[in-house]
Amino acid sequence: MLSRVADSLYWTSRYLERAEHTVRMVDINLGLMLDKSQVSVERRWQRVLAALGTPHDLEWNDDVYSLVYTLCFDGSQPASVTACIYGARENARQIREEISSEQWQRLNRLFHDISRLKPPSPSDTQLSEFLPALIDGVHLFQGVTDTTLSHGEGWQFLQVGRFLERASATAKLLDIYHRDVFSQADESVDAYEYLEWIGLLRTCTAFEAYCKVYTADLTYERIIEFLLLDPEFPHSIRYSIDRLHQSLDAIQSEGRGLHAAELMRVSGKLKASLAYAQIAEILAQDPGRYMRRILDQCRLIHDLIYEVYIQYSVQTALAM
Repeated sequence: MLSRVADSLYWTSRYLERAEHTVRMVDINLGLMLDKSQVSVERRWQRVLAALGTPHDLEWNDDVYSLVYTLCFDGSQPASVTACIYGARENARQIREEISSEQWQRLNRLFHDISRLKPPSPSDTQLSEFLPALIDGVHLFQGVTDTTLSHGEGWQFLQVGRFLERASATAKLLDIYHRDVFSQADESVDAYEYLEWIGLLRTCTAFEAYCKVYTADLTYERIIEFLLLDPEFPHSIRYSIDRLHQSLDAIQSEGRGLHAAELMRVSGKLKASLAYAQIAEILAQDPGRYMRRILDQCRLIHDLIYEVYIQYSVQTALAM
């Protein structure tokens, strides 16, 4: 597969996953504002910005609606939902011949839907249509991708982008919550802290799935264990890394075995560390540092993907 095609597929998927994650954080934190809580509005939205990597030229200014408008609709802000959808569409447009017509139609429709729903100003921001339209559009694209695109190398690159972005976003979120919420937990957890914990689970679409495993007994140990180590929940870090490694292995089998050895070693090591990790050992040390190590490994995997499949030298290409 041409490197430009692999790059576009990879980023199409990453951008869509990032847009959905941002929308969920905005939606959940707007909902939490309706409850009287000891947690300040500023603290919650600072947490959102930290989870997005503290975007350049974007900071808390005591105006929720202005911040939400920027995060959702400002196409000039790279961290915004709109910029992510524009980026996904542009990458898909460049490789129209490599994706199905249904994929392009679905993504193009999502692009026009969010353009139509953009309010004229922050004071007019209404998200009742925008948030579900974005999430539904991303889910529909993923469904159309799975049912209309051959599950070959191109499909695998879409999976790589999707699950690497998901693992990175969840690890960063857990690191931030560990420092800002869980580290404050003690024996007497009040209702407001439970709201924060529920907010985290809902941001990861995990509340109902968590309750089916642990009932409604919320403890920060179990929340971390579920979002970090559960092998069956699609938004857990372990599940995401398992699928990432599986897709990288499938791509490797297409003929780049020697050149992908280091990439497979790094992703396999991360996969094994999560498979054999025990939550008690993680909590006994420093969970935040553990999450940051996962983030470092995800960044290394990204760099190796570029080195092996996208920015490889002419000599390397001729040796394949």
